[in-house]
Amino acid sequence: MTGNEGLLVDIQRNLNSKVKMGTGEVVPVAGKGTLVIKTKLGKKHIQEVMLVPSLEENLLSVGQMMEHGYYLVFGGNMVNVYDDQSLGNLIVRVQMTNNRCFPLTMMPASELALRASVSHCLQTWHKRLGHLNERSLKLLENQGMVHGLPHLEQVSVVCEGCMLGKQHIDSFPLESTWRASHPLELVHTDIYGPMKTDSISGNKYFLLFTDDCTRMSWVYFIRNKSSALECFRKFKAMTELQSGYKIKGLRSDRRGEFLSSEFNNFCAEVGIQRQLTVAYSPQQNGVAERKNRTVVEMAKSMLHEKSIPYEFWAEAVNTAVYLLNRCPTKALNKVTPFEAYTGRKPGIAHLKIFGSPCHVLIPSALRHKLEENSHKCILVGYGLCEKGYRIFDPSSRKIILSRDVHFDEDGLWKWENEQKGEITVSMPAENLNCEPSLDLDTPLQMDAGTTVQDEPSQDLDASTQMGENTILQEERISGSSQAIDHTPKKWRSVNEIMAQCNIFIVEPESFEDANLDESWRNAMKAELEMIEKNNTWQLVDRPFGKPIIGVKWVYKTKLNLDGSVQKNKARLVAKGYSQKPGIDYNETFAPVARLDTIRTLIALAAQKEWNLYQLDVKSAFLNGVLKEEVYVEQPQGFVKDNEEIRLYKLNKALYGLKQAPRAWYDEIDSYFNRAGFKKSPSEATLYVKTSGTSGILIVSLYVDDIVYTGSCVKLLEEFKNDMMKHYEMIDLGLLYHFLGMGVVQTNKHTFLHQKKYAMKVIEKFGLKDCKSVVTPPVASERLCKEDGSEAANENEYRQIVGSLLYLTATRPDIMFASSLLARFMHNPTRKHMGTAKRVLRYIQGTLEFGIEFIKGKSATLIGYCDSDWAGSEDDRRITSGYAFTLGSGMFSWASIKQNTVALSTAEAEYVSAAEATSQAKWLRFVLEDFGEEQVEGTPILCDNTSAIAMAKNPVFHQKTRHISRKFHFIREAIQAKEIELIYCKTEDQIADILTKALSKDRFVYLRDLLGVKSAKGLEGSVDV
Repeated sequence: MTGNEGLLVDIQRNLNSKVKMGTGEVVPVAGKGTLVIKTKLGKKHIQEVMLVPSLEENLLSVGQMMEHGYYLVFGGNMVNVYDDQSLGNLIVRVQMTNNRCFPLTMMPASELALRASVSHCLQTWHKRLGHLNERSLKLLENQGMVHGLPHLEQVSVVCEGCMLGKQHIDSFPLESTWRASHPLELVHTDIYGPMKTDSISGNKYFLLFTDDCTRMSWVYFIRNKSSALECFRKFKAMTELQSGYKIKGLRSDRRGEFLSSEFNNFCAEVGIQRQLTVAYSPQQNGVAERKNRTVVEMAKSMLHEKSIPYEFWAEAVNTAVYLLNRCPTKALNKVTPFEAYTGRKPGIAHLKIFGSPCHVLIPSALRHKLEENSHKCILVGYGLCEKGYRIFDPSSRKIILSRDVHFDEDGLWKWENEQKGEITVSMPAENLNCEPSLDLDTPLQMDAGTTVQDEPSQDLDASTQMGENTILQEERISGSSQAIDHTPKKWRSVNEIMAQCNIFIVEPESFEDANLDESWRNAMKAELEMIEKNNTWQLVDRPFGKPIIGVKWVYKTKLNLDGSVQKNKARLVAKGYSQKPGIDYNETFAPVARLDTIRTLIALAAQKEWNLYQLDVKSAFLNGVLKEEVYVEQPQGFVKDNEEIRLYKLNKALYGLKQAPRAWYDEIDSYFNRAGFKKSPSEATLYVKTSGTSGILIVSLYVDDIVYTGSCVKLLEEFKNDMMKHYEMIDLGLLYHFLGMGVVQTNKHTFLHQKKYAMKVIEKFGLKDCKSVVTPPVASERLCKEDGSEAANENEYRQIVGSLLYLTATRPDIMFASSLLARFMHNPTRKHMGTAKRVLRYIQGTLEFGIEFIKGKSATLIGYCDSDWAGSEDDRRITSGYAFTLGSGMFSWASIKQNTVALSTAEAEYVSAAEATSQAKWLRFVLEDFGEEQVEGTPILCDNTSAIAMAKNPVFHQKTRHISRKFHFIREAIQAKEIELIYCKTEDQIADILTKALSKDRFVYLRDLLGVKSAKGLEGSVDV
């Protein structure tokens, strides 16, 4: 209803009706009519709108809107109005006011016509300023914060660029009440990236610095995070020289690039105080985090608005920072960051819409008399050290700087007609960061030449809001053209690219965000189809007195091995954190296979010349039958019509439930029992099936990943087909990747490696181009807690050690070094950090190394044990180690610091032999389950005759009476002929590599005996 008769057409009068207002007052209705709303999609009509002359505000009925086929989505303090069920066509978006109402601006058709030019002007400046919100636009005008901005009228218009580039983000916590009192007293910094598409100069990240006092920002483009320190040095030198102030504090998160010893040392040397966030609390760096998001949203909006190819993202980011420095911010009172930093109002009369086609004057010296005077190009930014526009010339593929430009801001360049090619970009322009001295206040159509930016570069290793490139001399990004196919390829618009993959890899944070994208809507539908097909739930009436568990959507973009987007995956998960033990669930534990078991299976398959295969259960937890009575809400966005108050009763588990892992394990365990498998008493996730003379089938389970092998092809096929009948499965064929381990199977050997993960670790810690070393630790190096060196970055140190420990899954050659470094996780020193990085340098030189299992060898279990007496410098406790093989490469190993101090080397070796015996007995049980019973006693090779004598002598005498009783069970194992302790020479003791640092020659020799080889050196060569 409305009180403004001018808003209605086709009015029916004399209705003789009244309406009761919220205050209780009853007022007459003068008539009914049709409300016409002019939207971006055309005119929209709302029928039966009542005319109430006494009404001061316009009220729009949500129910009536829905009855007329409109769809309203409330969330994030706003309402979105759509004209179809797919939510594809947005009519209008209205922000909620302080009184919790949603005011919709409406006007007569005649007034719409009169305001058309004003609306265009407002929208033009909205786009020129990087899609700045209307509130800030009016603030710029009303407070006189800039020069050159005309009078603007507020008109509600939907901007497609904003819809595509800006998504809802939850609010950050309120910022600290403390603020810096002068420039550079505190600087906020953060790194954003990696971007899915490299910039035109090959950069993947941008580094942003924001001054706390003035909110002035500077941006740097980098290829690797390790360049952060170099950028900070340049930023410090530039800003301190320009402003006359010194940087006193630097606030950042705890990423490795900001916590390196070099970064810390530099800050300490120049007296800069570090302010670091608490782990997993990026909100404490809220200024930098919010600025990054604002910059990216503005850049995305500008790219979408003019459909600019995404390789220009760095130009858009630079322009966004340039514009934000000239826009109002809540942190400042009636001034822009530019004015707060320089003391002068910025001029913005020169601003044009990013990506607009334009005509650039060709200087007379560069053209003949009959040639065209201008050339058509595209605006990609603004010059800083020279007054001019940064222009991309599609014909020459160059970035140029020009002042003589005429723009067509309503135009759109047809990128699909352009051919891809090399783009000429500028040299690094770290000396051109001169933004504060510049103030483009007048239109730039003067008589001046055009500077050609024909020197290629990496996008500004350092720059302040300047375009990605500045100019010196020409060079091409691409190398030699020999043997390269230069067949022209058409450009794809950013909209086309975005339809196939999310370039920023920004996964939706809420259902509202996901629902705006068709691919995510399809992903949610696919998840619900899987749930329905699996009979996971049934819709029931709301029970009385039963706890109801909420559900939510979780979104994940799955990538291919090459980093491209494979698919968008939506998972409906229960809010299990609200469950109460004993009421909503009982047991939650579910076993998983040990790595030792997986490697034992792989080693045995290699010895027996069996192939290993892999299956993956789709949505495994949805198959687990629940014993408890569990009710969940209907999922957001998929509530059944006319059944809104009903709930789902779960027959099977959902992801997120506390009991879901246990329910899935009980289900799959029940299946194996019904299928005739025997569960191993030594490993709860190991199942074996024998079929008379047909052979044996072995299955190992790790949650939803299934590895299986056996001697009979028929058994293997029957198992796979039966599994695929019972569950939704993905047949992955031959085992090639499992738990982060790469598995290469050939006719002659099976090779385990972690090359891909090792490369990520090396790159993460900035050692991609480091000089490698031959041994992990130096033979003479001894580490202790208090070594007199300075404290190291504890967070970075723990990350390195954790990464190394994961690499030991296929690299026993670094087992001792990783175990040693793990002793100093608390208060590590620079010496510990140096050793840790030395291990990484060793990994860098052995990326393709792994364990080789040669096929056709006998499957006889053999063990090695050794110890380092008083190996710990801090408490002189023993370091023991063992390794086991089935005839070729080692498949089970350990390096352990014992909780006891030995009185002699014999006692130390005795304890080590006892540890090896414990592992040997378990491996014998597992091999027996595999059908490979070890009839003879397992030989364990020890290089200490006194320890062997102590183990074989059952009499407790004076020299052994103090040894803990748990180690004496080795004697029982020897008497039972399960273990045979055999002497070997020290030089042949393979386990020596697991207990101490060794010299180069000995380390390489024992590494070969372990079975750790390079993939390139294997017979037949293996590509990993």
